[in-house]
Amino acid sequence: MIIRFILFVSVLTLTFTTTEGQNRRRTTSQAPVNNGPIPVMTAPETRLLESLQFGSSLLNQTMRYSVYLPPDYYTSNRRYPVVYLLHGYGDDETSWIQFGEADRIADAGIKSGALPPMIIVMPDGGKSFYINDYQSKVRYEDMFTQEFIPHIDATFRTRTGREFRAISGLSMGGFGSLVLAMHHPDLFGSCAALSGSARTDEMVKAIPDERYNQVFAPVFSGPVTGEERLTLTWKRNSPITLAKSAPEGDLKKVRWYIDCGDDDALSAGNALLHIALTERNIPHEYRSRDGAHEWTYWRTGLPDALTFLSQSFNR
Repeated sequence: MIIRFILFVSVLTLTFTTTEGQNRRRTTSQAPVNNGPIPVMTAPETRLLESLQFGSSLLNQTMRYSVYLPPDYYTSNRRYPVVYLLHGYGDDETSWIQFGEADRIADAGIKSGALPPMIIVMPDGGKSFYINDYQSKVRYEDMFTQEFIPHIDATFRTRTGREFRAISGLSMGGFGSLVLAMHHPDLFGSCAALSGSARTDEMVKAIPDERYNQVFAPVFSGPVTGEERLTLTWKRNSPITLAKSAPEGDLKKVRWYIDCGDDDALSAGNALLHIALTERNIPHEYRSRDGAHEWTYWRTGLPDALTFLSQSFNR
């Protein structure tokens, strides 16, 4: 009897233990097990690259620039047209973003379909007027055309044909965009100058000495007065002079857009630039809206300027 009782207890214990283990395994198997790596969610690539650096051998210094990339840049392998957007006197490569909201305006235009996807490049022009100075010590124009544009084309997925490359800017940058396009119609398909620093010879001679010596003298002539300000550097880079004297065929290669506020001190010079182009039958668009020499005017003018420039990108 004792032996039978011990065997009965052993069997009962084994049965209970086996059933409990099966239940435990069954319960555990209901929860999915993942021993693989934890998935990582990647952040979107940055589309606004500010104050990038580029080493220029012609300037013998590092140059800064900012770049706006279109929304689909990192999700496609296509190439994009480029707009070079130049700042005004006293500003830098961040100004068109900080004050002009160029990235917001471009995003909105691309999203609505008013603009095609494009790259916008904003270089630091210092106080150079984007030209080679009268002593050939600061060769900004040579740097821009010989080094900077090839650098951008090699660094980003750009379309390199001249019809896909445009230039624009405000004030000093408007001056620079006009001069660079007039000097290099083989590089740019269109140009949009906002409140461009366009002056006649008489206007240059009439600039007060203190302002001339601070702003213009370092680039065009040194500290001189009157007729001595009309140096070869000035004449070679005056947009109004170039509109009157540049080869007609070269001027007609570029699509021109001029916009200056009616309360702007530069409105007379821009009107005379418009007249000079008209007298030579050079096709161009001319705008004189209500406004002054200020960011409000340029922010509201940039959408139309980009729309005009982008028309060259379509066939």
